[in-house]
Amino acid sequence: MTPELILGCIILIIGVIAAGFPRPRTYLSRLICLEIPGLGLLLIMLAYDEMLALVTFIGVTAISTFVLVRVIERRGPE
Repeated sequence: MTPELILGCIILIIGVIAAGFPRPRTYLSRLICLEIPGLGLLLIMLAYDEMLALVTFIGVTAISTFVLVRVIERRGPE
């Protein structure tokens, strides 16, 4: 097992827990907490193929950020 795979799994698990139970329940904190598992997923895919990892990371990050920003705009300030 490569170090990227082990570190990616650890970051992914911590990121999923952080996204599921954020301390301040604001949309900005949820957006930040969603980037943590994305980084863990990138490290896991880096252990297999670099091009697959980069394309998937860029796609997932762009789509999730776009969706969450739209939700934040519609909900307005809390």
